[in-house]
Amino acid sequence: MKAKFRFMLAAGVLGLLMTGPFALTALLLFADARDAERAAFAEFLLPRLPLGGLMTLLGFIAGVILLRSLFQHYVLGLLRMAETLRLMLGANRNFRVAPEGPPEIRELARAANDLAQQRDELLNDVEEQIRQAKATVEEEKNRLAALMSELALGVVVCNLDGRILLYNSRARLQFKALAQGPTSMSGGALIGLGRSIFSILERGQITHSLENIQQRLRRGSAEPTANFITSTRAGQLLRAQMAPVLGRVDPPKAAGAEEGGAAVDAVNPLGVELHVTGYVLTIENITRNFEREAERDQALQALTDGNRAALGNIRAAVETLIDSPEMEADYRERFTHVIADEAAAMSSKLEATMNRFADSLKTRWPLEDVLAIDILAAAARRIEDRLKLPIKHEDQDASLWMRVDSFALIQAITFLASRLQDHYAIRELRLRLASEGSMVFVDLIWSGTPASSETLYTWELEPMTVGADTSPLTLRDVIDRHGGEIWYQRDKAAHNAFFRIVLPAAATPDAPVMDQAQHLHSDSRPEYYDFDLFAARDAEGSGIDLDRKLTELTYSVFDTETTGLQPSEGDEIIQMGAVRIVNNRLLRQEIFDQLVDPVIPLKPEGIPIHGITEAMVNGQPRLDVVLPAFHEFCAETVLVAHNAAFDLRFFQLKEDSLGVRFTQPVLDTLLLSAVIHPNQESHHLESIAERLGINVIGRHTALGDAYVTGEVFLKMIPLLADMGILTLRQALDAAQKTYFARIRY
Repeated sequence: MKAKFRFMLAAGVLGLLMTGPFALTALLLFADARDAERAAFAEFLLPRLPLGGLMTLLGFIAGVILLRSLFQHYVLGLLRMAETLRLMLGANRNFRVAPEGPPEIRELARAANDLAQQRDELLNDVEEQIRQAKATVEEEKNRLAALMSELALGVVVCNLDGRILLYNSRARLQFKALAQGPTSMSGGALIGLGRSIFSILERGQITHSLENIQQRLRRGSAEPTANFITSTRAGQLLRAQMAPVLGRVDPPKAAGAEEGGAAVDAVNPLGVELHVTGYVLTIENITRNFEREAERDQALQALTDGNRAALGNIRAAVETLIDSPEMEADYRERFTHVIADEAAAMSSKLEATMNRFADSLKTRWPLEDVLAIDILAAAARRIEDRLKLPIKHEDQDASLWMRVDSFALIQAITFLASRLQDHYAIRELRLRLASEGSMVFVDLIWSGTPASSETLYTWELEPMTVGADTSPLTLRDVIDRHGGEIWYQRDKAAHNAFFRIVLPAAATPDAPVMDQAQHLHSDSRPEYYDFDLFAARDAEGSGIDLDRKLTELTYSVFDTETTGLQPSEGDEIIQMGAVRIVNNRLLRQEIFDQLVDPVIPLKPEGIPIHGITEAMVNGQPRLDVVLPAFHEFCAETVLVAHNAAFDLRFFQLKEDSLGVRFTQPVLDTLLLSAVIHPNQESHHLESIAERLGINVIGRHTALGDAYVTGEVFLKMIPLLADMGILTLRQALDAAQKTYFARIRY
């Protein structure tokens, strides 16, 4: 029975206790008396009845007030204390019971706080021992994460269900670049922990490769790998190598395998039976390489087919001249013209082919995408170390990328610095970085004696030698093979001269530029792996089972910023933010963050709250683009939001016009807070976060609120478990029984 019903029952009992005895006594006396006595009793009682009733009523009111005070201090006070104690036991160990109310309650609060302090000391000691025990394992994980992040190829590790357990930065960037359409607008939704690799690669190709690996394992192959080339939905070509992740077969499982269960895949040299628990995919995008090879084939075809007829004519003319030494002058001159014309035609075709496919032919030089500022920093260190020549840096755009051979380019810059020092005795060299269109400019600037274009031409043809370091390449070789140029220029106004190396900018950078919001919420080492997912098997595919435990589900925690609070009256979404929860972890790198052009004016009173202005949303994608992208980001996950009914109302109003429906279950932290703490006065997100010991940063931005809501939800899961609410179905049912579930927008 709820507390308020108990209070009403107690008040009723008090009223009966106050009026019942008097009414019963009067009734008994009236029943036993004679008629004359009854008349005298009535004559005596009736004039005094209003005064007695008033005194009884006043006494009842005083009793109710006293009862309410006692109820507030003892019953509700103890209930609030119980909720606080649950917080201390689970979500927020630093929370303490406020010693307030009657002396007995205050003493109980102090005793509870003392017990909590002793408990914390014991837990801190246990946690320290656990931390030390896990230190070695965590260090190995960090080493693995660091190594993975530096690999030049994309690496993805999956379990047998195709769920991604690990990926490195290169894989993340490769698949982000492959994403087409709105999905790629906010970091790409194709790859993430717990997501399916089959949304990117063909399931049949993966299954076929796994079967090949298992056959090789059964044959005892030392290198049970499979290689294949596949295409993405965007039409990109990928070269992939699959290697198995082998796990030990436990004795009970091995025994079951002999009876028709899982087959044993391999036996290692120690005689331990192994089976495939997952696989590692090494992925490389070969679309550009394939296109280059096609261009080179086309160039070769043009050179052979285009000149075959000309060569035949030249050969025939030469043979005729040889066989007829006494040929008349007119005929001899005619054949000579044939040879000259065909030779000129061949030369023209050769020149045209070289000009047409020059860029393709240069790509045989191995190049990589690098930050231009890193190249200049490395060149500066090399010049200062080898030449003892001071280097200063002028304007440098840190966002520029170049596709270069880093070592050869640094050699070329050092070579130029060496020649300037030897021939012009410069005392200082300044490096500058700039860009124009698709070209990057690397400038070597010096003051003093100017050089000349003839000098530069001479240096271009020399082998690059700096001290004991020699190279068979010339400066011209390096520049040509990069498809660039080198210029000499003078700035008379500044009294200096400079060499400008012009290089093509990289089309796609290798590393993402993290914006400020991401930087504020990122850790020093991105968490791109979760090996606990090896055991997370999904027997029913991608469906969301309502009877699964809350700790086993994947969530998309989201929030929106809007023009106003009336979705049914025309207000629109102006920002959407979301973050994923996988295996009870908030994945701060796997986010959705997008401004939306509402196509209506923003309300001035809302701008100070969310900080979004007209200039920020103008030109941004509209909701018909953003909402489908968000729908794909949230695929196969449970939605979580604070006051979710408000956000979902905006989605529901767009269902018919956009054809996007969110059919997955939704958990609301507002309703769950009312389930966990029904006696607390406030269920605002800030109040809940304060109770649970969560620092609120970045409120009133969609992504910032999503982060806070996600942390709150993770703290709520163990509190719900303490109440016996373990599954998604139980959480949904409990939330729908709260008062806040009746709110409609």
